Amino acid sequence: MDVLNALVAFLNFVFIPGLAYGAQIALGALGVTLIYGILRFSNFAHGDTMAFGAMVTILLTWWFKSMGLGFGPLPTALLALPFAIAATAALVLVTDRVVYRFYRRRKAAPTIVVIVSLGVMFVMNGIVRLIIGVDEQNFADGERFLLNPQAFKAATELAEPLAIRTTQAVTVVTAVAVVGLLFWFLQKTRTGKSMRAFSDNEDLALLSGINPDRVVAITWIIAAGLATIAGALYGLDKSFKPFTYFQLLLPIFAAAIVGGLGNPLGAIAGGFVIAFSEVMVTNAWKKIATYLLPESMAPDTLLQLLSTDYKFAVSFTILIIVLLFMPTGLFKGKSL
Repeated sequence: MDVLNALVAFLNFVFIPGLAYGAQIALGALGVTLIYGILRFSNFAHGDTMAFGAMVTILLTWWFKSMGLGFGPLPTALLALPFAIAATAALVLVTDRVVYRFYRRRKAAPTIVVIVSLGVMFVMNGIVRLIIGVDEQNFADGERFLLNPQAFKAATELAEPLAIRTTQAVTVVTAVAVVGLLFWFLQKTRTGKSMRAFSDNEDLALLSGINPDRVVAITWIIAAGLATIAGALYGLDKSFKPFTYFQLLLPIFAAAIVGGLGNPLGAIAGGFVIAFSEVMVTNAWKKIATYLLPESMAPDTLLQLLSTDYKFAVSFTILIIVLLFMPTGLFKGKSL
């Protein structure tokens, strides 16, 4: 029985949170790696693009709820997502036309464009904070739990209740659907094949008659969609605070680099590597160890390697190790 309780505690505090967090980081890393693979620069404004998309989702969610609209047991934010994606796509397309296109046409070095993206990041962060403020926002509604912990505890008679929050389930299901749709688009559609050809060899793609402006625009639209979904899901699962998304840049870029920059499959794998590493290192293992060990050997400390305040140090450490020993990542992407 204690083994089952330990397993449920592991699912509650490590596996399920890691799975949901990994899905959010993977979606963010997909947007970063798509821009790097096709537009050839690291977009430091991606975190604040996520914040902008999440902000629009929140504002629309509040508006829908004020009109009495809901989505039953699911979060109302899911109804707002398509409109938020459209608004974010419009913003990044305008930003590309006003800012990035100037440097792209002059064949500016990627380092210069990265610095430009830093400026865009600060502007977008200011816009988000100006509109919605700096306070923490919780906008999840609907049923709190997909699997009610008390009902599980009563049915199994275990001491440890299994709790699966609706937002966690929505995150994983949405991420699987989005990733499947993205890979289908890239592999099966003519536009997706054009984007892959442009990424592999820009000059040859241009000679083949591929319209570079169209490829760039579609890349930004897809990246905006991924950023909005990732930002909204992260906000639903945890909470929304504008500056948090700037901090998420580190695990997102770490995931993209660990998997291999420019490689979508690597971005997904890297997202889960980073997420589970952070969760496992910052988790307090005392409860699980107490179930598994004899009473005489029960630990007195939390058995926590790092406080959750230092979870981003895990991402940074993994990033440094990968850059030192495997700069092209696990899936042999493009080196920095």
